[in-house]
Amino acid sequence: MTDDADSGPRTAPDGDTAVGEEERAVDGERNAGGDDPVAFGDLSLPQRVFVAAVQNPTRGLAILGLLAFAFSFYIAFWLAFPRIAALASAVGAVLVALVALVYVASDRMAA
Repeated sequence: MTDDADSGPRTAPDGDTAVGEEERAVDGERNAGGDDPVAFGDLSLPQRVFVAAVQNPTRGLAILGLLAFAFSFYIAFWLAFPRIAALASAVGAVLVALVALVYVASDRMAA
């Protein structure tokens, strides 16, 4: 995988870093206020999804298309088999509640 975020510093053929004066000025202005850059691990899940979508918009659109297809399949499932869909939805809601409970419990144990 060759994402820009994973690549190392750009270097010129003579071995010097190829960061221009404009980029240094922008970095200097960003860090002039004493603000440290935010670590990726400190972001919430929606923020991480947004960052990932901005870094690779094609993948974001593909995931959005798959989610739209899954939602339309879910609606068709409800229209064709309402009782089975209701049972599956109830089981899914219970599973989501259990996962949320485990998440909250593990978060409180870690703190």
